[in-house]
Amino acid sequence: MPRDNMASLIQRVARQARITFRSPAGPTFGENLHRLQQLLDEVRAEDLHLAPRGPSAAAAAAGGGLPWAGVVPPVSYMHICETESFSMGVFLLRNGACIPLHDHPGMNGMLKVLYGTLRIACMDTLPAAAAPPPAAAANGPCHRALFRSRQHYTPASPPCLLSPHTDNLHQIDAVDGPAAFLDILAPPYDPQHGRDCHYYRLLEGPPPPAGAEPPGLPREVWLMETPQAADFWCGGEPYPGPRVCL
Repeated sequence: MPRDNMASLIQRVARQARITFRSPAGPTFGENLHRLQQLLDEVRAEDLHLAPRGPSAAAAAAGGGLPWAGVVPPVSYMHICETESFSMGVFLLRNGACIPLHDHPGMNGMLKVLYGTLRIACMDTLPAAAAPPPAAAANGPCHRALFRSRQHYTPASPPCLLSPHTDNLHQIDAVDGPAAFLDILAPPYDPQHGRDCHYYRLLEGPPPPAGAEPPGLPREVWLMETPQAADFWCGGEPYPGPRVCL
C-alpha cells in the first residue's frame, strides 16, 4: 500500500526541484541539490502507484505513418510535471530494453530506480584532440569522451546524478527483467535553446589479446554521433500516481 505521506513527498520533491534549479548558479545550489537528492532517495514504486512491468499497450503509437505504429515500445514515459527550469517523469523499460548512449547539453539531472535493475554507463565529453579519430569516424562526427563508469542500480541505490560537465552522457539498460526510474532533468530538453538530444555509438578499439583483462575505467574513448536507432523509440502513457501542482 502507498505510504500515507506520499502525496506530500512527491509534491515536496517537485517543490524542491523547482527551488534547486531556479538558480543553478546560486550560492545555495549545492545545499539545495543535496536536499533534493535526499527526498528523491525516499521515493518507491508503490508511492507512485506502480507495480513492476514494462511499457503497456497504451504506449503503442496509434498511427501517423510511423513504422512502429501499434507496436508496444521498448520504453515508455509517464509525464508528471514540467516548468521552464525542470521536468519530472517516469521511464518504464521492458526486459532487455536499452536507452542508447545520449547527451544532456547544459543540463543537470538525476534518476532514481523504482523497480528492477539498470546498468548505467556514464561518460564526460572531452576537448577536441589533435590526434585523429578512428577510421570508423568517417561515417559521422566524432567526439572524445571519458568513459567514467558502468554500474548497476536498483531501488536500494542512491540516485544517479549528471551535470553539464560530469556524467552528462549515459546509456541505460534494463537487465534481469523490466525496470522503471523516476527522472528529473533541469532544464528540460529544448532544441530551440540548444538543448537537443544527440545519440552516440562507442567506437571500440581492437579486442584485447586472449587472456588479457579488458581495459579498465575510467578511460578515454571515441564516440561517433549517430541518428536515433531504428529499434529505439519511446511511447507515452498516463501517470497513475499522486497529482503534483506547482
